Amino acid sequence: MAWTKNVLRVNLTSGTCTKEPLNMDWAKKYIGQRGLATKYYVEECDPKVDALSPENKLIIATGPLTGTAAPTSGRWSVITKGALTGAIACSNSGGFFGAELKNAGWDMIIFEGKSAGPVYLDINNDKAELKDATALWGKSVWDTEDALREIRGDNDIRCASIGQAGEAQVLFAGVVNDKDRAAGRSGVGAVMGSKNLKAIACRGTVGVQVGDPMKFMMAAGACNQILADNAVTGEGLPTFGTQVLMNVINETGALPTHNSADVQFDGASKIGGEAMAAPRESDGKANLVSNAACFGCPISCQRVSQMDPEHFAVKGQPKYHGKEGGLEYEAAWALGAATGVSDLEALTYCNYICNEYGMDPISLGSTVAAAMELYKIGAITDADTGGIALEFGNAEALCKICDQTGRGEGFGKEIGQGSRRMTEKYGHPELSMTVKSQEFPAYDPRGIQGMGLTYATSNRGACHLRSYTVASEILGIPEKTDPLTSDGKAGLVKAFQDATAAVDSMGLCVFTTFALTLDDFAPMVDADLDGDWTAETLLEAGERIWNLERKFNNDAGFTAADDKLPERLLKEAAKTGPAKGKVSELGKMLPEYYELRGWTPEGVPSNETLSRLDL
Repeated sequence: MAWTKNVLRVNLTSGTCTKEPLNMDWAKKYIGQRGLATKYYVEECDPKVDALSPENKLIIATGPLTGTAAPTSGRWSVITKGALTGAIACSNSGGFFGAELKNAGWDMIIFEGKSAGPVYLDINNDKAELKDATALWGKSVWDTEDALREIRGDNDIRCASIGQAGEAQVLFAGVVNDKDRAAGRSGVGAVMGSKNLKAIACRGTVGVQVGDPMKFMMAAGACNQILADNAVTGEGLPTFGTQVLMNVINETGALPTHNSADVQFDGASKIGGEAMAAPRESDGKANLVSNAACFGCPISCQRVSQMDPEHFAVKGQPKYHGKEGGLEYEAAWALGAATGVSDLEALTYCNYICNEYGMDPISLGSTVAAAMELYKIGAITDADTGGIALEFGNAEALCKICDQTGRGEGFGKEIGQGSRRMTEKYGHPELSMTVKSQEFPAYDPRGIQGMGLTYATSNRGACHLRSYTVASEILGIPEKTDPLTSDGKAGLVKAFQDATAAVDSMGLCVFTTFALTLDDFAPMVDADLDGDWTAETLLEAGERIWNLERKFNNDAGFTAADDKLPERLLKEAAKTGPAKGKVSELGKMLPEYYELRGWTPEGVPSNETLSRLDL
């Protein structure tokens, strides 16, 4: 059985670490990771709690399939109230940290209170101890990981930490593991920083046991074969990573450009997956060195890059001359198309900065894009920016402001508040491309209608990973739907949301859903865990999790009025591409979605729905 049945409770105020049993009644209803940790969180925290107060809690959670032989079993999550959004936050990461924590014998760590000074949590199997991190405070993620391995005298430990951004309360700071994998969204790193918690260092040698090993290996093997045979998971993602999408989405006319004023970017071909693999004019070498994989992953979509050492951003800075985690699609879009910058090397540097300092590149790039539009209309000037010419397409300005933001310095302090707060301060809130204060990702809802409803209804603020309708609307998975029509999209979004909640809670990567369905996942879960697990029970658990998150947000003060998109997307039609002349039809889709969800017209789960899902 791949629940360890162990929870580590860490009281940062008192400095204590206590082992307690996992609530198995909850585990059987919420699966693990995202779902189970959210259940713990909502039972223990006031929905009105200040995200950056000691009263807020922060949960590190694995899923029951994390650390097993299931494909993509390296996932883990951070669950808290988001510093950026004030909504429920569940930020998912890959790499090797999650599997290490599971191999140490822990399903979950609950952090509560606040330490009087900087600390880190040191885990060696069932032994856990808070240790002084004064010497680590102020260090980057990269330097923190190196220092912890030296302190422990063990190069095999795995670390999750915050960089300077989390310490400086950048509201979109993330928690980074394995130096370039991140629980990046919603400001979970700022919450961690507010608690004076610098890092978790973990070594696990206990192992992970599944319920029926033979049955499990057969089910996992079948899933691995499906993934290998699929064009997306077996060919496209291994070759180009998520960057395979850059030119595809641009041609679709759904690439948000210049702070979403446009839907196509002339420089897209210079910053996509194909460009990363092509030799540079400067030195004849490619930006892309190789692909890489998280724990247990047969897809290997991760990019490993090496910059031109003579590029202005890194010249004379040898620490950036080695091989590091390269651009993924969302980062390349946010730092590139959104800001109008088509310098691939500059974007790679800014991505390094995000990994090094611990920042979400989506919110960072989108916020810089909003600042560039403020600069364009004269709402901010050189006097505000400290002389940085924040013009669309200015690569040097982009690099400077990203570095400032990660350090919490200069105008970077304003960027670090996120685009909603920044644009409100300078009198133009309409220029913030956010939902529930979180910047939306790399798909324009005018060209992909389902994504508009996805962003508007996402429980953690604008997010593509809560309902990736791009799979259906663009890639034809599991079946092709028309991206330019809103018809049927309410049902599509609900189905994706519920299924994704289940997959997230298992401890697997959502990219598996390009090839696998719940019918494929169910045999693995059933062979792993107690009880009878079918596609139907997994989908019901996903729906339960979604409604639990919604109920928390309602109790926190969110209403149907927050299920909205920026006016630009509702009133300013796409100027070019297949979606020319179209706006998002959110107003048509939202009432249908509420009805399918069993919610009131005010967006509140009905008593009947809550009773049916045992909430």
